[in-house]
Amino acid sequence: MGSFALTASGAALAAVDAAVPALVSDRFASRLMAKDPTLWGADAESEASIRLGWLDLFEGSRALLPEIAGLRADLQAEGVDRIVLCGMGGSSLAPEVITKEAGVELVVLDATDPEQVRTALEEDLQRTAIVVSSKSGSTVETDSQRRLFEQAFSDAGIDAASRIIIVTDPGSPLDEASRKAGYRKVFNANPEVGGRYSALTAFGLVPSGLAGADIEALLNDAEDSAEFLGDDTTDNVGLQLGAVLGGTTPLRDKIVFADAGSGLPGFADWAEQLIAESTGKLGTGLLPVVATLDAPELADVADDVLPVILAPFDEAPSDEATEGTRVTVSGTLGSQLFVWEYAVAVAGRLLGINPFDQPDVEAAKKAARGLLDAQPEPVPAAFVDGELEVRGDAGLLGSSSTVAEALEALLAALPANGYLSVQAYLDRHHQASLEEIRSPLAAATGRPVTFGWGPRFLHSTGQYHKGGSPIGVYLQLTGASSTDLAIPDRPFTFGQLISAQAAGDAQVLADHGRPVLRLHLTHRAAGVAQLHHVISSLAVRGEDRHENG
Repeated sequence: MGSFALTASGAALAAVDAAVPALVSDRFASRLMAKDPTLWGADAESEASIRLGWLDLFEGSRALLPEIAGLRADLQAEGVDRIVLCGMGGSSLAPEVITKEAGVELVVLDATDPEQVRTALEEDLQRTAIVVSSKSGSTVETDSQRRLFEQAFSDAGIDAASRIIIVTDPGSPLDEASRKAGYRKVFNANPEVGGRYSALTAFGLVPSGLAGADIEALLNDAEDSAEFLGDDTTDNVGLQLGAVLGGTTPLRDKIVFADAGSGLPGFADWAEQLIAESTGKLGTGLLPVVATLDAPELADVADDVLPVILAPFDEAPSDEATEGTRVTVSGTLGSQLFVWEYAVAVAGRLLGINPFDQPDVEAAKKAARGLLDAQPEPVPAAFVDGELEVRGDAGLLGSSSTVAEALEALLAALPANGYLSVQAYLDRHHQASLEEIRSPLAAATGRPVTFGWGPRFLHSTGQYHKGGSPIGVYLQLTGASSTDLAIPDRPFTFGQLISAQAAGDAQVLADHGRPVLRLHLTHRAAGVAQLHHVISSLAVRGEDRHENG
């Protein structure tokens, strides 16, 4: 179909054979493209009726292209060629994929860690403009970042309003305030498109186009694929992909992504939010796991794991039978974005959930706001081991006196069908090596392990953690900072904000009965090194147990 291809084997192929004919019989494809809000049941109908604008957004999105191109040309003529995107969740993940695939520079600031924020702020402000993307404008991260940059521009003698570009829904508080402030440009997005479905709206296109990506080609590619997705036929790849995601029996609810040279760096991170936030509710859902081809989860595929391999499009998947259960997809970026959005809507139907709401996202935000308002003293550490302060429920920690023992206690709480979530509230550039602990932890546990940078995962897998299957255990990593940044006209700093976000999320997880182990790095570099050492030792012991067991 167009520029998208899919092959499936094992349980995934069985899901296609079982689910797609029923979807065809129900005319799901044509009804979806006609924006039928009844496809997900009565409880979802009101939400679905105002969330299907992504299906026919092409004309509206094309209308933005001349405005984006004109603004880019004007900025470059002024010597402004560095674009910083202040956005969270769907507002940042899609532009990051689009610009990486295009090979153009976009600084994505989806963080509140003061060290990461300072780096983005201080790198060549004279040639910088910022894009602030938020549907409502009430997102605390983006509001704080906008305030900081606006003050920095003014302090540097730069007309701040001329360097600030806004993407928001029409009539939002941010829309009105930005026009009143006289910011350089305000782009309005389609309000009937949710954030995680917004890749091909102003939220995806404005920052990507200003950075230099060919967004017209992206739209053309997506529209070409969309033409086929309304066909009520068994060879509709959107129906097929939706079937393998939501139709395996029993449900393979851990979707493990591995990139085999797709040419789409970061695509799995975008898909992670789309899938987790759309399906993780009512005690069910699909947990995306961003891994690598050599990941333990793919070396020995568990019965609840669905491997999804992202392959190069010029090496389209063959039709040859593959041993075991596996899905291989390939395609150009615009096609991949649209087909996956479509497929997740299909999966929602099969899972019996509303794919367009996110009922548990607000809980962590509310807890963080409460902690910011109250400014309580930090919870004392249960104990300190080297560069790591250890916190956790006494019932979890037991008699643990070392980080290794605390980790073993957390892993002992992992259900047989569970997963471990690692959440690092740190600088995802300077502490990037932390992502390397994911595979050793998967080897130690024999179970899927996710890794997320805080607070950005709160706008992604955070929904699944609270609303999805209650089978997770959580390792939260925070760190002391040698620097902090005040937020203009706010009674808290970035350091206090990220601390409140981490503590708030841990509190909500604990309130849901989820085991949470918190490790605080008193010195970042040394703490990261210590953590690598401890987890490597755990992985060796875990592999020995699995081999002998």
